[in-house]
Amino acid sequence: MGIVERLVPDELWELFQRVVPEAPSRPQGGGRRRHGDREVLAAIVFVATSGCTWQQLPSASFGPSGATAHRRFSEWSKARVWAKL
Repeated sequence: MGIVERLVPDELWELFQRVVPEAPSRPQGGGRRRHGDREVLAAIVFVATSGCTWQQLPSASFGPSGATAHRRFSEWSKARVWAKL
């Protein structure tokens, strides 16, 4: 079991999938592939529980950078995902 699965167990992931909005489509195409929601959620949980800053997030362990995790945290906050959990 990797760090992502430890921070976001299957039960939490199943619940989260029910409330997270679908990723916006990019009709123009191109750009980088969007990081998976589970990896980003694990990064957010790590920041929240470890006390590290977004900039200190070890992206090698999760995939997304601190900036990406923070941006998705903001998107999900605006969508009231945390209140729905």
